Amino acid sequence: MTDGAGIPGHTGAGTGGTPPPRRRRRLLRWIGLGLVLLVLAGAATGWWVYRKLEGNIKEDTSAAAELRRYDRERPVHVVDGAQNVLLIGSDSRSGKENAGYGQDAGTQRSDTAILLHLPADRLSATAVSLPRDLMTTVPSCLKPDGSRTTEQLAQFNWAFEWGGAGCTVRTVETLTGIRVDHYVVVDFGGFKKVVDAVGGVEVCLKAPVDDTEARLKLPAGRQTLQGEQALGFVRARHSLGDGSDTERMDRQQEFLGSLVKKVQSNGVLLNPARLYPLLDAATSSVTTDAGLASLRGLYELVRGIRDIPTDRINFLTVPRRPYAADPNRDELAEPDAERLFRQLRMDEPVTVVPPAPVDQREQVAGTGTPEGTGAGSGSPTEGTGTTASASPVPAFTGTTAGTATCR
Repeated sequence: MTDGAGIPGHTGAGTGGTPPPRRRRRLLRWIGLGLVLLVLAGAATGWWVYRKLEGNIKEDTSAAAELRRYDRERPVHVVDGAQNVLLIGSDSRSGKENAGYGQDAGTQRSDTAILLHLPADRLSATAVSLPRDLMTTVPSCLKPDGSRTTEQLAQFNWAFEWGGAGCTVRTVETLTGIRVDHYVVVDFGGFKKVVDAVGGVEVCLKAPVDDTEARLKLPAGRQTLQGEQALGFVRARHSLGDGSDTERMDRQQEFLGSLVKKVQSNGVLLNPARLYPLLDAATSSVTTDAGLASLRGLYELVRGIRDIPTDRINFLTVPRRPYAADPNRDELAEPDAERLFRQLRMDEPVTVVPPAPVDQREQVAGTGTPEGTGAGSGSPTEGTGTTASASPVPAFTGTTAGTATCR
């Protein structure tokens, strides 16, 4: 019989053995259709995720117009491939996530400003903090009401209040002579989202903290700070250290170093389950220039930082000293500040060294050397970003992401 019935060991069609050719073809068609549907579903999901994340990013068109207006006055880009990104932390109280930090909803200033330099070879990175109380020339800027300010000497953070990111970029370029390629603005709510998305950031406290203004109450020792606590930690001034903006900037640098280590060490950039929450938090929390207002733009920026060893990610504060007319304000300490700016402009390596021990700094202070200049001391002064003249290559007081750890 041709159907195989009666042959020992043959089960026949429909009894659990090998399906006949027609049935096999039907089964293969259904399997193929299922695979196609899975691929289409995956592609649709991927496209939806891409569009959602891309749609989160806010582009600052008004700043772009202002920068185009003054393009001929801006510094030229000296080294191809190098990039300078201005990171601005806004203290705006607008929006439901920021309103709880005060009633001053009509104004915003740059609570934090960091100039991030990425060299052409992407083998290192340098993040320079710019004090908000630094006295500098703020150029004429377009205000939100359409009027213009006049060029004047003012505190650095007033630039953001007067003219937003466009005015701040031009102020930084006037101050440093460095072309700012991109900028990113993050507010309080955005900062908290990013910290929560990575599962918190570890810090070490030498003493307990109880600061009602910063909404921060923590015991001493190793702590993993979540969003609200992290925001209080980087903003606190009255209950941590000596209450100065210097120490606050030092804490911000240490915190960012710890954040970089956290992102690099837990595989978040290679794990989709961890990467999506971070991307969602980051893209929904920032306002950027047109060049970064896309997933591709942000990815290119992150890719340039992703593989840099943490001990080659430098943090320092621009060399400065008390302002002669008001010791509660700062001014640049020369020639150290210009030396740093030149190295960044020319894409030359920047070296940082830890602060000198307290007793050594006291000896330096007793020599009559102006604090903050480092001139003739042979060692840097804590928190100033000053050069160490004894080094064969100029070094600045600072830290690296590699040292941002609890001991």
